[in-house]
Amino acid sequence: MDMHEKTVVVTGGGRGIGRAIALDLAAQGANLALFDLNEADLEETAQRCAAKSVQARGYRANVADEADVSLAMSRVVADFGRLDGLVNNAGIVRDGLLVKVKDGAVVGEMSLDQWNAVIGVNLTGVFLCGREAAKHMIALGNGGVIVNISSISRTGNAGQSNYSAAKAGVESMAVVWAKELARFGIRAASVAPGFTRTDILSAMRPEVLNKLTAPVPLKRLGLAEEIAHAVRFIFENEFFTGRCLDVDGGLRL
Repeated sequence: MDMHEKTVVVTGGGRGIGRAIALDLAAQGANLALFDLNEADLEETAQRCAAKSVQARGYRANVADEADVSLAMSRVVADFGRLDGLVNNAGIVRDGLLVKVKDGAVVGEMSLDQWNAVIGVNLTGVFLCGREAAKHMIALGNGGVIVNISSISRTGNAGQSNYSAAKAGVESMAVVWAKELARFGIRAASVAPGFTRTDILSAMRPEVLNKLTAPVPLKRLGLAEEIAHAVRFIFENEFFTGRCLDVDGGLRL
C-alpha cells in the first residue's frame, strides 16, 4: 500500500508505541485518526503528526466500549472520507500470579477484575475495532490493512495469564481476518514486540532493566520506532497477510 493520503486509525495512539506508529505512518504521507482516553496525549500526537504535513485528529474513545468504537469509527469516515488502515495497539497490563503461595498456603490470586480489565481492552477492544473498521472498509470498497499488536508474551509469560491469553487471541484473530477478508481486498497481520523502551520501562530501576535485557540476544530493549517500522512493512508489502512479525531482539519466552 502506498501510504500517501491514506487514512489510518491507531488505537492507543496518544503515547508510547502507538505514538511512534502514528509518526512513522505520517512520515510516509498517511493521515492519522488517533483513538485514546487521554485527551492531552491525543492532542500532542496529533500536532506532531500534523507537523509532517498530513491531517491528524484525536478521538477520545474507550476501545472496550462497543458504542464508543462504533461512533468513533463512523466519525473517522465522516471526517476523512475514507478508511484504509487500522492498527490495534491499545492495551493495558494488570499482572499477577494465577495463585500466590507462601509457605505452602495460597495467600493470593489473580482477581476476576484483573482478568476482565485486560481481556476487555486487549482482546475485546481489538475485536470491536477490527469489526467496525472492516465494515467501513468493505462499504467504501477500497480494501485496507488491519495490524494487531500482539506480544512475545502470547506464548505464555509467568504472571500474565490475562495478558498472554489476550495477546495470543489477537494474533489468532489476525489470521482469521486474513482468511475472511481477503476477498474484499483487506489484509490482516500482527506484530509481536519484545521488551520495548516505553515510558513505563524507562522509569524502572537500572537493575530491573538489566534483568529484562539479560536473556535478550541483542542485550537491549527494543525501540518504539523499531516496532513502528515493522507495522509499516506490513502496510507496504502487499503479499504479507495472516502472519505475525516477532520484533523481540531474538528473545523467546
